Amino acid sequence: MPDALQAARAVVEDAATVVDAACRHLAHSATDGERISVTKLDEHQVLGYDVAHAASAIAGCRVMLEYAERGEYESMLARGFVADAVADLVSRVLGRESTWGVEAGDLASALPFVETHRSPVFLQEIAARLERDGTGPAHLGDEFDLVRETFHRFAADKIRPVAEHIHRTNADIPEDIISGLAELGGFGLSVPEEYDGFAQGGEHDYLGMVVATEELSWGSLGAGGSLITRPEILTRAIVRGGTEEQKRRWLPRIATGELMVGVMATEPDFGSDVGGIKMTATPTDGGYRINGVKTWATFAGRANTIMLLARTDPDRSAGHRGLSIFVVDKEPTPGHAFALTQDGGASGGGGRMEGRAIDTIGYRGMHSYEVAFDDWFVPAANLVGEEAGLGKGFYLQMEGFENGRLQTAARAVGIMQAAFEAGLAYAQDRKVFGKPVFDYQLSQVKLARMAFLIETGRQFSYEVARRMGRGEGALEASMVKAYVCRAAEWVTREAMQLHGGMGYAEEYPVSRYFVDARVLSIFEGADETLCLRVIARRLAEQAIAS
Repeated sequence: MPDALQAARAVVEDAATVVDAACRHLAHSATDGERISVTKLDEHQVLGYDVAHAASAIAGCRVMLEYAERGEYESMLARGFVADAVADLVSRVLGRESTWGVEAGDLASALPFVETHRSPVFLQEIAARLERDGTGPAHLGDEFDLVRETFHRFAADKIRPVAEHIHRTNADIPEDIISGLAELGGFGLSVPEEYDGFAQGGEHDYLGMVVATEELSWGSLGAGGSLITRPEILTRAIVRGGTEEQKRRWLPRIATGELMVGVMATEPDFGSDVGGIKMTATPTDGGYRINGVKTWATFAGRANTIMLLARTDPDRSAGHRGLSIFVVDKEPTPGHAFALTQDGGASGGGGRMEGRAIDTIGYRGMHSYEVAFDDWFVPAANLVGEEAGLGKGFYLQMEGFENGRLQTAARAVGIMQAAFEAGLAYAQDRKVFGKPVFDYQLSQVKLARMAFLIETGRQFSYEVARRMGRGEGALEASMVKAYVCRAAEWVTREAMQLHGGMGYAEEYPVSRYFVDARVLSIFEGADETLCLRVIARRLAEQAIAS
């Protein structure tokens, strides 16, 4: 094993050298003077996208090399992932060497290792241990094992029994799931202790959130894993930019679940391009009047508190610097549509808020709405940061959205784990041509790849959580989100394939895992935008700086 790990490290460094060369090539091609030009970067989108995913995979490899030190099975999973990641890198470079700024054969030295660890024989050795060892031990310690067990039990007892009904009927999330999660403290994981939450500061908070999110997503993405994301995003914005009075007003009630949060940032014409949003917040006596339309506002119906990003600077050329965040109160409304009016009293009301749920193929339960505001009045006290918060909305939103990307990676791991367990169980039980599906080589190779992709996503998420606990890791949060969410599409697809015809039937939950996983590369930063405007850009900037 030590020799094999030494070889794995050498292969990762060879691969990193190729990726670093491509980053320098990209930086040189996209530089306008001494700075990266977005316009020039967009002229090299294929390279930027591929480099972003390749660099993310290399980061995952380095995490797994540390994990490999913990035992023989851990080493097998790590080596399997390294070989898989390098093979993917070779496929991205082949025929595009000049685009990457590298030479044909730069990865030739890695091929013997890749051949050994991508061979069906090696992958079948992993498969032989799946029933006993699964996707591998997490190695987080007793405290987080208790967190995992607690949320896993809740997901098994409360979420899974109703998950299929919610998905098939597009029903609302039952109130006992919301109240039960509140009792567990799920909504207060990021609320500081001084505001009646559980956050103590540091990596402990981020790791706890990752573990809880994974287990809830194992139960259901729409009915479990995403419930704690929206409170998390608003909490971090308030902690970072809210006044003391606002923190004491809102945070304790978020922690108890009294305030259920929806987030409204995206608009019909502006998704990832947040700086272009049009919704206006116009000053009036005692507050602001909100006008415009938001879309993909998940949980907007049931929520009684909305985190709203709106334009307070009428000069659109101000871009993201003209945005502010408001906390908007509303009545909770069941079902798929709502229409609310204000009474027009002394507060200066008389506005209207109307929403309709957008039907989706998966991720059901919370419902995603298009919501129109017509002169909806919001008190000045509900502007996060009050006067000091004007123009700070984009930055406060990103405080939560960066962690939202980490959470999304954890959600992907939870879905993958559920799909893997379903695929393994079905393959062991179902017989085809006289023997279990699992006994066929192709099934074993698929399941082995699932195992190391899942454990890499898990360990990568832990590492990013530790970094974010130290005030770092913004780039790595985007990397883990980009890489793991794409992996989730493959894992859930192949788990569905292992079920054969029954995978296409609603009789088994594996079809739900597949359609739910598809959203992961779209929300919390679409994969292409995340790779091109965040990861590739940052990598190019780092290449210039070095």
